[in-house]
Amino acid sequence: MGALVDLRHATRLGVLPEGILRTRPQPTVRCVAYGAAMRSPVPLVLAVAAFALTACGSTPDASSTTVASTTADTSPDTSTLATDSSSTTTAADGTIVNTWVGPAADLTTLPIGTPHVSTTGAAVGNLYVCDSGNPNGGGAFKAGPWLDEVAGTWDLTQKVSVQGALDWPMAQYSETVEGDLRVIASNGLPVGNVTGTFPVAADDPAFNYDRNPNTIGESALSVSLPVTPTAGATPTCLSKGAIGVLRNGVALFAPVDERNRDAVAYETQDQCDGHPQQTGVYHYHDIPSCVRDASTGASTVVGFAYDGYPIVAERSANGDLPTNADLDECHGRTSPILLDGEVVTTYHYSATYEFPYFIGCFHGTKVA
Repeated sequence: MGALVDLRHATRLGVLPEGILRTRPQPTVRCVAYGAAMRSPVPLVLAVAAFALTACGSTPDASSTTVASTTADTSPDTSTLATDSSSTTTAADGTIVNTWVGPAADLTTLPIGTPHVSTTGAAVGNLYVCDSGNPNGGGAFKAGPWLDEVAGTWDLTQKVSVQGALDWPMAQYSETVEGDLRVIASNGLPVGNVTGTFPVAADDPAFNYDRNPNTIGESALSVSLPVTPTAGATPTCLSKGAIGVLRNGVALFAPVDERNRDAVAYETQDQCDGHPQQTGVYHYHDIPSCVRDASTGASTVVGFAYDGYPIVAERSANGDLPTNADLDECHGRTSPILLDGEVVTTYHYSATYEFPYFIGCFHGTKVA
């Protein structure tokens, strides 16, 4: 028999609250509708792997498990608002205790990550990318006053955000465990989170530094990831474009702009740290503040990299995120996390305030 784990309502936080997941046996797995009764098909922009929704009325495979779905059904509004072994134990989030080796990051003097971008290999605190970047690429045309390029630091507390607070009620996200695959689909819009107004308006203070002319659009995303990922023999580089997906349905890009500069430090994003690229794909270059700040527990799986490993916002007893000193060259570690309603000891990537923010390289094999 399959087992259905069903969230009836999306949270405003954009993070699926794993602590409330419940499992019950079902004779069949019902068809889950994504969005406004699937009013119209969405063109595939970010097709990462072949994906097909189970048709209503069909009989699913007995190994299929729906772990989460979030839906919405109206139009946007303006709002003010090597093989890794793993062990599993059913337990509460409170059983996870994280202890970090050093002090919390100073948000007023975060290192600018650009000098730590490499095309030759992975290292702790570095970003291993596949190309050397385009020196004439887009992005911020002027360094904002929150950047101290002489000192090589930037002040997160002073950074300008793109204005606006747009809701996207038609946003869609689904995540289904089917045997040894975790099948994820979304339309690229943020479930439960707002975006800024793009293109950036001329009277927006962000326009003085980064004149993003792009418009946010739907971008169908589908990917089938291994439930139990396999570590690669060596770390692999990160390409431009989507390298992961958050559980609010938004694509994750590597934390660099087209020129291979630290995108989080230089580019101006909206209040949730997102912005669109040339074809309208809304994306993040880090674990965005709206998701990170809402993830207050010891372990919150906020998304998945495209090698299948979870991306986790994890905190110590006093609420601090880890720093680079706690993580390996791919910005991850092996420790207990809360995944699919269970405490699992496994490798995962970890959110930080420091560059490279959530991933430094692929620990496993990227899905083709």
